[in-house]
Amino acid sequence: MSEKSELEFTSRIDLSNFKNLIDKVKSEIAKGLIANNDAVELILTALISGGHVLIEGVPGIAKTLMAKLTAHTLQLGFKRIQFTPDLMPSDITGTSVFNPRTLEFELRKGPVFSNIILADEINRAPAKTQSALFEAMEELQVTIDGNTHQLLSSFTVLATQNPIEQEGTYRLPEAQIDRFLFKILLDYPSLNDEIEILKLKNSGNIINRLENINPVLTSDELDLMRLTASKTIISDELLKYIAEIVQATRKSKSVFLGASPRGAVAILQSSKVYAAINGRDFVTPEDILYVAYPALRHRLILTPEKEMDGISPDEVIKSIIQGIEVPR
Repeated sequence: MSEKSELEFTSRIDLSNFKNLIDKVKSEIAKGLIANNDAVELILTALISGGHVLIEGVPGIAKTLMAKLTAHTLQLGFKRIQFTPDLMPSDITGTSVFNPRTLEFELRKGPVFSNIILADEINRAPAKTQSALFEAMEELQVTIDGNTHQLLSSFTVLATQNPIEQEGTYRLPEAQIDRFLFKILLDYPSLNDEIEILKLKNSGNIINRLENINPVLTSDELDLMRLTASKTIISDELLKYIAEIVQATRKSKSVFLGASPRGAVAILQSSKVYAAINGRDFVTPEDILYVAYPALRHRLILTPEKEMDGISPDEVIKSIIQGIEVPR
């Protein structure tokens, strides 16, 4: 997509501090990551939108590193869960343990009781374990032994997964996939980027050290950024445009199961944040088109015929968007 031209206007919302914090976060992440600037911007968009992110790509292309670098720029609690076939749901949520001194059961909290959760290789665990995140991702709470425990308001899951074609992976349940705001696809680095990686390694420089990343965003600042972005203006015509796109996914002959209303809400929230990140207090059609792909690609189940033909969800989304008139 071509870069948007700079628009001359007087902002009705003070976005100076918002933009300053975003630039600081990007600068810190850039210390340990080469390229993937678009993916970083999408992760930040999702984080400010209050949504979870699924990052997919083959092993060795810095999926986990990207999530860890993002988490380390935040002055928030961070826990990493390595998903494996023998991981149990209680390893994620926690469990009640009997205390012989008090003769009572006490909750031993799992890593889910933190701010930022890195669910590494989430599709390496079976569905029973993956389901441990269902309630947490949607309702910010977990139920353990019949008791409900609230999670932190900034609770966010950054999950990585390998392509489902790879050995030892399990397909995520549709109900869980729908709880992710974005699905971000990572590919191999370009020739120039890979050369830069080799140059840094060959020079003896230590690449990607997390201790070089300075936290720049506090919990209060994140809450303020979310409040600021929520005030971004979007017209009724663009709300209708979002609804038309999502409705069209349910009518497409290429799609077996279209996007849910949660997908429409995801486009709305993220387009407002993306506009604010780009210094505007209003949403444009280009903002919607930019976030539509990561917001919808994991919510569509294509027909068996299209899957056999090797058609990707992105191709179907592109075809759908081209068939809808863009409001002006």
